[in-house]
Amino acid sequence: MSQPTARKHTALPKVRTLIEALPWLTRHRGKTVVIKFGGNAMVDEELKAAFAQDVVFLHHAGLRPVVVHGGGPQISAALDRHGIVSEFKAGLRVTTEDAMDVVRMVLAGQVQRELVGLLNQHGPLAVGLTGEDAHTITATKHQPRIEGELVDIGRVGEITAIDTGTIEALLADGRIPVVSSIARSQDDSHVYNVNADTAAAALAAALGAETLMVLTDVDGLYEDWPHSDEVISRLTATELERLLPELASGMVPKMQGCLHAVRNGVHTARVIDGRVQHSILLEIFTDEGIGTMVVPDADTDADTDADTGTGTTEGAE
Repeated sequence: MSQPTARKHTALPKVRTLIEALPWLTRHRGKTVVIKFGGNAMVDEELKAAFAQDVVFLHHAGLRPVVVHGGGPQISAALDRHGIVSEFKAGLRVTTEDAMDVVRMVLAGQVQRELVGLLNQHGPLAVGLTGEDAHTITATKHQPRIEGELVDIGRVGEITAIDTGTIEALLADGRIPVVSSIARSQDDSHVYNVNADTAAAALAAALGAETLMVLTDVDGLYEDWPHSDEVISRLTATELERLLPELASGMVPKMQGCLHAVRNGVHTARVIDGRVQHSILLEIFTDEGIGTMVVPDADTDADTDADTGTGTTEGAE
């Protein structure tokens, strides 16, 4: 008697994809993931929607996502409308008093509200705050050194303290914190514009995050840019530190953030291509990573998740 032929179910590929994600789901469940939202994903409607879906998926999969955002394109456009010239030094936006008013308005009143709204299309999940709120981020004046000289770039802050209490309370309540990269001043009654890559890294370290993910507009960290577009899929903190002096200025805050994170307790820091829809899920839950991953020196031979991946980075906020 012949055996009956098994029916071919068209949904089987979806099941295989879910099964492939199982080890990553098990590994990351209950862990905090800090995601810096930036680059083209901030201005492309489809990419913004996909980003929101990814973050909500992480939440429902049992992870604890925290989103940190800047607003480079939106800030530049608003400054243009106000007749204020955009200027960058050492990869950071020069922020005059007048510019700071615009930055604050755009980050807290425009970018954050839009992102919170996108996330909350999927349920009552996201809560917006700035680094000013509950002293979440405190900063003092930052003066970068350019060609050996300290340079005044206005109300740009260097982070001096992080208070994670409000974020932890929101996470414990099942919410998704969305943090604008503005800091209270340690020294006066004003506020500071803080680079969002730097803020995300500082928050990731303070929260004891499993992973820091930085969205950008390139594949990852290039091995020999501009002579080659080969991407470095994985490197250690020491290897990254050696490369920092050779990086384009816009990449420096991103990679310094990754370095700070993995040297302060974060297990992995990843730079991923935000131009790819669902890049966050591709990086965390599939066998083919899509970004550059930085690991602590002690993890060089460890079996960390997402050994695969590609990535590079250039750009400012």
